Amino acid sequence: MPKLYLKEYGRAIAGKQVFIACREGILRDHFQEIIADIKFLVRHGAHTTLLHNLPNRFANRQWITRLEQRLTATDIVRISPEIDFYEAVLDYRRSMFKVIFLERHYLIDSEGNKINAVTTGRARQSFEEAGDLIANVNFKGPMEAICRKIEAGECDRVHILQAGKNAVKHELFTVEGSGSLIANNFEEHFRQVNTDEDVAIVHRILNMYKRSGFLKPRSKAYLKKNRHAFYVTDIDGIAVGCVEKKIIDEKTVEMGALAISTRFRNQRVGVYTVKCFFAEMKAQGYTRLISLTNNPRLEALYLRLGFVQESRREYQARQALSPDVKMYFRWIE
Repeated sequence: MPKLYLKEYGRAIAGKQVFIACREGILRDHFQEIIADIKFLVRHGAHTTLLHNLPNRFANRQWITRLEQRLTATDIVRISPEIDFYEAVLDYRRSMFKVIFLERHYLIDSEGNKINAVTTGRARQSFEEAGDLIANVNFKGPMEAICRKIEAGECDRVHILQAGKNAVKHELFTVEGSGSLIANNFEEHFRQVNTDEDVAIVHRILNMYKRSGFLKPRSKAYLKKNRHAFYVTDIDGIAVGCVEKKIIDEKTVEMGALAISTRFRNQRVGVYTVKCFFAEMKAQGYTRLISLTNNPRLEALYLRLGFVQESRREYQARQALSPDVKMYFRWIE
């Protein structure tokens, strides 16, 4: 069960306009779940608008009436079924903070894996590659419209979610997310861990990696005791990646516990985090950096950033503590 961070993520959405767009069939199939998610957003201070394309027929009056009765704090907008639903949603307001499309599927890559977060540039690039980015072959047109809206600076974020129980709640209030996020303006910030809230999110991120077997466990008690040795990368004020500082000697520091939320993998957050760690350690007077890992993702990242795989003689004692793990070395410049 995903962990909800209501206070942390609630701050990011309180007072903001959130548009939830849902086509007729999906609205019918997931009516109660959609109602529950929208009411959840309202309780956390969001100003919500539901856009749908239910035909204005007598048989649909009960659905429309139920929407109005259940969502009294939400603006409900009906889009004519005769016009393009996605274009109409994106054109509804010139400026839109967040648009959520509830679909049959989230976005997937050419190998069938879920796309957690993607920029418009990467989305456009995928159109030219073998294998489509989109699970639904009819979604390429809407993706073009979404990219144009974001690139024009008229929309901050677009989310593509697979409709279902807690889909919106888990997308907006968990570290992992539940669907696919399209945006260009991720605001990154690197800082030291300070609060118990930071500790809880770092613990969650590290647990994702612990399950894969590439990271030694760090208990919450350990994180609380050593919080000032940990740094996080925030996106929009929420921690999405972390790294641990471990002092080896007066000139050498070990970079441990490097982990990025699955939501923001492949978005260069790891590169940003490592480079910021370099800069911070240089400012503190360190000139050498080591890290130990057998994680193929991190190994590739380290080699791109100028590390060499080397078990240096002066660090034999440290290597002996993890004899089967590769050591990487880099001068801090």
